[in-house]
This record gives sequence, structure tokens and C-alpha cells, in this order.
Amino acid sequence: MQGNFESNNTEPQDYTVSALANAARRLLESHFQIIWVVGEISNFTRASSGHWYFTLKDDHAQVRCALFKNRNQFLKFIPTHGDKVRLRAKVSLYEGRGEFQLVGEYLEPAGSGDLQLAFLQLKNQLEAEGLFALDRKKTIPQKIKRIGLVTSIKGAALHDILSIIHSRKAGLDVIIADAPVQGSDAPRGLQKALHQLTRVSSMHPIDVVIIGRGGGSLEDLWAFNNEQLARTIADYSIPIISAVGHETDFTIADWVADARAPTPTAAAVMASPDYSGASSRIQDTQLKLVKAYRQHLKINHQALSHARARLRHPGELIEQKILRIDELELRLKGQHIRLLEQKRVEYRRINQRLHWQSPDRNVQILANQLEKLQARLVYAHQRWIKTLSNRHKQTQYLLHSLSPMRTVDRGYAILKDASGSVITSVSGFAPQQRGSATLKDGEIEFEVRESRNH
Repeated sequence: MQGNFESNNTEPQDYTVSALANAARRLLESHFQIIWVVGEISNFTRASSGHWYFTLKDDHAQVRCALFKNRNQFLKFIPTHGDKVRLRAKVSLYEGRGEFQLVGEYLEPAGSGDLQLAFLQLKNQLEAEGLFALDRKKTIPQKIKRIGLVTSIKGAALHDILSIIHSRKAGLDVIIADAPVQGSDAPRGLQKALHQLTRVSSMHPIDVVIIGRGGGSLEDLWAFNNEQLARTIADYSIPIISAVGHETDFTIADWVADARAPTPTAAAVMASPDYSGASSRIQDTQLKLVKAYRQHLKINHQALSHARARLRHPGELIEQKILRIDELELRLKGQHIRLLEQKRVEYRRINQRLHWQSPDRNVQILANQLEKLQARLVYAHQRWIKTLSNRHKQTQYLLHSLSPMRTVDRGYAILKDASGSVITSVSGFAPQQRGSATLKDGEIEFEVRESRNH
């Protein structure tokens, strides 16, 4: 059942939930036209179908939003959580949940252009993948014979590049691949032109490719910020010079190319050697060579004159050499005589040393020393024997003088007891005790009858 919200009927009406939701949706859609809503992105989701779902909020409220694929595919950037955006949308109600929502038609950053944000997002993405790394870039050849040029044949850049190449008189071949440089079809056309040059290079090798256009706004240069074009340039087999816009203009193509020229004119200068002044430089070089050659001849002539002045007759040189040889011969002989005399003196000194060290001489010296030692030994032995003999006589005399027999010779006797012990005191004998007395001419035995002490 459908209800009429503008009815003046005071009687309450019964609504089904579906009817109420449908009526509310129609009321919202009829009341609000297309509006712009500013808010902050949260809960951003990309469905597998390609549709975007997110919440737009501020400090006091929030609303669910949907941006379907047929709308978001034309945007230049992808929003992230926290981005502040402006959403152009119509107000509606999602009947399945009974929730108020916005159905978006266009989305842009609030406070900055969407193109600049899209540029920064793509730049950060490709840089993170390493497409800007220096080690990926190819070196621009020093010797270039053929140049490939990707630009619009209607643009001023083509005229500028060809004028520079022609003025430098390098004799280069230029192969032009026409391509749009502005608009939605430009990225695909630029890629197609690069592929055409690849096919041409397989038959006529191209040394370097220039891709670019003249200056313009960010929107005008936007074709060179295309991700697919950037990847084509990064993977291109031929070295590429990017020359897009003016010196202050930077595009993604500049970052991924092997070299960047600030202008198309500068790219032509980079890719072509300057032979415009070759003729005058050759003449100048020729004059310098002639001047240098003449100077060289002059120096050699002076050197030859000096050498000729110093040159002497070979006979004089031979005489000088003979005198030198004679002088050296005399010096050699004198040196030989001095050396012989020195050797003789050395020989005599060595011979004398050998004589003093001769075994016969040493034996004779030792024999003489032995003879002297023997004489000294005999003399010392004799003196020692004489000394001992005198000492013996003295001792003999002393012993004789001290001998008891000398006392006996004077009339005394030596008394001994029965055991043979010498008795010198009366107390040594007892009455009836036997003993013996030694006299001058023999011994007698006795028996003591009586002893008397004085």
C-alpha cells in the first residue's frame, strides 16, 4: 500500500514497511536536486563489482554514500580514509536497510584539484615499485645516427626539435611517429607510436627516442601522467628522453624515462652532436697544425745547427778514445802492481802468522818448557829430600836426646812391673811383688822385699 504524505485526512493510515521506505525515498529525491556535500571519507570499500561504498562525515553527523563504477571510472584519483572531499550526489534512501544515503555522480578533493592528487598518488605508487630507480635507466648513447620522435605533427615541439637537429648539421635520420599529445585518447596514441618505432627499429636501428610536447596547463599535459604509458616507457627497449612542457613542468613520463630534458629544444640538443661549426673548427685546427709544424721544423733546425757546431772530426774522436784507452791501461797496470804488492804484504803477514802458529815451533817451545820444568822438578825434589833429611836428623837427635836410654847410660834403670808397665813411684810396688829393671847393657828381674817412702 502506498501512502500520500500530503493528505489532509485526519484518520491514521496503515503502511507496510516497504511502502513507508518507498514513500520516504520518493520524498527525499523529489525534495533535493543534485547537491554538493563536503565531508571526510571513512569506511571506504571497493567492491568486486567496481562500485565504491564509503561514509561521509563531519564532527556531528555522517551519511552513507555510493559511487557506482559507471561514475568512479572517470575519476583521476582513489580516495582514502581521512580524505576531505566534495561529493556531487543526489539524496536517496536505501530501502533494503531503510537508511538515508547519497548516490554520488562525481568526487573531488576538497581544497585541492583532483588532478594534482591523482598525480601524487601515481607518482608515489610507481616510485614504490622502483620504476624511478637509477639502476633501471638506460644510458643515452654518445654516438647517435638515428632518432625516433614521438609527438604531434601539428605541435610546435616538432618544429623546434627538427630546427635544432638541422642547425647542428649532425646528419641524423629522424623517424617521426605522430601521436595525439592531449585529450583522453592521447595516452593510448602515445603508446601506439612507441610500438611503431619498435617495429621500425628492428629493420633500421633507432639509437634514442624523444617523446614530448610543448608547454601547457596540468590538464593539457595530463596524457603524460598516464600509468599505462609510464609502464610502457619504463619497459621500453630503446633509451627514451622525455621532453614535456617547460622547465618547471614535471610529469610521470619524466620520472620513468631514461633522461629528462626541460624542453623539447633541450632534448634535441641532448640527442644530437653539434657539427654546425665543424668547417670553421677544421680550418682553425688546420692553421694550428701548420703553425705547430713550422714551429717544430724551426726547433729541429736549431737543434741540428747546434749539433753540427758540436760535431767533431771522427779522427779527433778516435785519438781522444786512444788517449783514454792508454790512460785506462796505465791506471789498470798501476792498480795491478798496487794490488800485487798489497797481496805480497798480506802473504808475508799471513806466512808470519802461520810460522808463529806452526806445530813444530809450538812443540819446540813446549819441549823447552818441559825441560825447564823437569830441571826445576829435579832441583825441587833434591831440595825437598835434603830438607827431609835434615829434618830427620834433627828429629833423630831430639828423639835420641829425649830417649830414656840416655838416662840409663848415665847409671839409671827403668823399672817395670810384672805386666811390663813402667813404674815411677815406690807406691807402684808392693812387698813380694816381682818386677824387672832395664840397665845400660841388659835387664834384671827382682822381687820387692820392702818399700820405703821419703
